[in-house]
Amino acid sequence: MDILVCIKQVPGTTKVEVDPVTGVLKRDGVDSKMNPYDLYALETALRIREEEGGTVKVISMGPPQAAEAIKEAYMMGADEGVLLSDRKFAGADVIATSYTLSQGVKKMGNIDLILCGKQTTDGDTAQVGPEMAEYLGIPHISNVLKIEEIKKDSIVVEMDMPNTIEVARIKFPCLLTVEKEIFQPRLPSYRKKLETKDREIRILGLKDFEDQNEKKYGLNGSPTQVERIFPPEVNTDKEMWTGTGEELGNRLTKKLKELKFI
Repeated sequence: MDILVCIKQVPGTTKVEVDPVTGVLKRDGVDSKMNPYDLYALETALRIREEEGGTVKVISMGPPQAAEAIKEAYMMGADEGVLLSDRKFAGADVIATSYTLSQGVKKMGNIDLILCGKQTTDGDTAQVGPEMAEYLGIPHISNVLKIEEIKKDSIVVEMDMPNTIEVARIKFPCLLTVEKEIFQPRLPSYRKKLETKDREIRILGLKDFEDQNEKKYGLNGSPTQVERIFPPEVNTDKEMWTGTGEELGNRLTKKLKELKFI
């Protein structure tokens, strides 16, 4: 079975600058890590490979430094990695990101199963996985809690719905987004780090895609635009009060009224 895992490098710190013109995060040179939710997707892929055989590939989109996330995936057991990196991809919203990834997937040959984390910690939209599947024209299921059974032409999964837990069978090729409860991710292996330190990471840009229409990528291909984005103000002001319970209660009520909380 050929499995593809979508991973993303996200900021590993809250101290991230915002481009005042485009309103997007400045990712270059920022301490980063693999999106935590993607670790569960990667672990799921590795477990399926252990049982069914096949290969586990990973794909990511981002600046050149995003290759570090693919190297981490190699240390966990991934076989191949592709990075979609081109300045024309910068500033993409979820639709443009999904389309870009779908074009990258088409360059990777036949894939039976695509796995994504539930969401990313920087965007939190949980939309890219399903939108990718729509662009690829394949069925998809979100919020997968458990792999029940793998058959020759399909997979049976347990999914977390708003009020129920449901079981569904979906035919290959398909896309699943998984919850963090599905498996506990393994740690990167130092031995695999040494074994894979020279393993190739294929880099693809717009010129490598079947569809090279620049209006479908990056800011040009993003129908949604961020009007304003800014880091939250840090407020560490504090007051220490002493007194009886009645005095403190009255003072707290007065303070809440001053702040217009009540």
